[in-house]
Amino acid sequence: MIDAQLRGEIRRLFLVEKWKVGTIARQLQLHPSTVRRALEKSGVLPQQRRGRMIDPYLPFIEQVLGTYPRLPASRLYTMVVERGYPGGPDQFRHLVASMRPKPQREAFLSLRMLPGEQAQVDWGHFGRLRVGRAHRRLYAFVFVLSFSRTVFVHFTLDTRLETFLHAHQLAFHYVDGVVRTVLYDNLRTAVIERQGTAVRFHPVLLDFASHYGFLPTVAAVARGNEKGRVERAIRFLRSSFFGARTVSDLDRLNRQVLEWCQRSQRRPWPQDRQRTVKSALAQERPRLLELPGDDFETDLRLEIKVRKTPIVRFDLNDYSVPHSHVQRTVTLLASEHRVRILDGQELLAEHPRSYSRGEQILDPQHLEELLAHKRRARRHRGFHRLFSAVPRCEELMQQLAERGENLGTQTAGLLRLLRQYGPQRLDKAVREALLNHAPRFQSVRLLLERHQRGLGQPPALPVPLSQELQQRDLSVRPHNLEDYDQLGGNDDGPTQEESNDP
Repeated sequence: MIDAQLRGEIRRLFLVEKWKVGTIARQLQLHPSTVRRALEKSGVLPQQRRGRMIDPYLPFIEQVLGTYPRLPASRLYTMVVERGYPGGPDQFRHLVASMRPKPQREAFLSLRMLPGEQAQVDWGHFGRLRVGRAHRRLYAFVFVLSFSRTVFVHFTLDTRLETFLHAHQLAFHYVDGVVRTVLYDNLRTAVIERQGTAVRFHPVLLDFASHYGFLPTVAAVARGNEKGRVERAIRFLRSSFFGARTVSDLDRLNRQVLEWCQRSQRRPWPQDRQRTVKSALAQERPRLLELPGDDFETDLRLEIKVRKTPIVRFDLNDYSVPHSHVQRTVTLLASEHRVRILDGQELLAEHPRSYSRGEQILDPQHLEELLAHKRRARRHRGFHRLFSAVPRCEELMQQLAERGENLGTQTAGLLRLLRQYGPQRLDKAVREALLNHAPRFQSVRLLLERHQRGLGQPPALPVPLSQELQQRDLSVRPHNLEDYDQLGGNDDGPTQEESNDP
């Protein structure tokens, strides 16, 4: 590459001094082809074009591109090779790019909106945010009033329809009113199906729009200029607010962006640089529709079945419910900060919402109720083992309950005596304690120890057994062994075998 000054010197030496190309090249220490190319570009020498391999095929290429202007260069190269072109694809691709017909540029009109007539809405993606042990996608809901250019932004961790509608509510409260139409960009959150100009909106969005009194509309396909206000607002958000910002907490980020939205109202109003966006908003606000007296329900609603444990899983985290609702289907309502669990209209639990991963959000009252229930269950299992081995203990327990005794302590003591002395001796001692009107574990223990001393035997010591062996042994009710003696036959004299014994 040579500069304009050197190119002018070459032209002067050639035209005024009548130097030849080789003389100029030697004196200026340039290559002759460089001098010739400079003279050709200056119009002093006619351009010398050498024959190219592609030249015979240029009419065919122009004809095809005239008919199919968007035909890929790779397909056109294949067609030319089939007709004998020996060149490579790289140079051919550059040639086709220069020959391809340029589309006619479209002219646009500057759109002006009436106050309170329209707002434009879109999502922007802003990377990821670490929340506890989870990495969540960070999105920005951007809402722009088309007349005053007032911007409202709310950051979220998802783009669900419920989050989308809740952000609308925040925007309406921010501008203190509702516009007549809201323009979307064919968002999957809002549009279920589209065929040409026929659009089918999400039914919940239509209910939401009916509640607030606005009309949802969508931009034409591939017509980004129709929603240029919100597109510029997203670029403005990236450069003016989000650039070089460290994000660690979503709530703090939303407080900061709300302050930024307030400050952005001081910028000049595009339609009149002598005014600010804030003054234009003051002009537009009386034209907005009034907010209804109640807000539309925007909580996420899910039907979830509680499994064997009193826990429901939602959004990668676990939330506790009362143990009485295991193996039942409950309704979960999730807002931006709270999770509520209902059974019909009854509120079962309410927890702060977590956006982390693998956390358990437990209500201490649910745990206490579950532990108390388990303790009662263990006591009932003790009753079952005790009554199966010694049925007379049921009468003893009834009298203990009438006296207001602690049945758990009494049951544990009787079970220890059952393991030490066996069911037959315990049954005898319980019967004697009932006859003596002393239905207590201590009385039964004293009677058993007295019987043990009367037989001249040492005190019975407890033998620790595994829980499995205890249950296996205690689940067998004793039988009267005299029935087996009757099966042996006559006990009056010796049998034939006994008489033959020496």
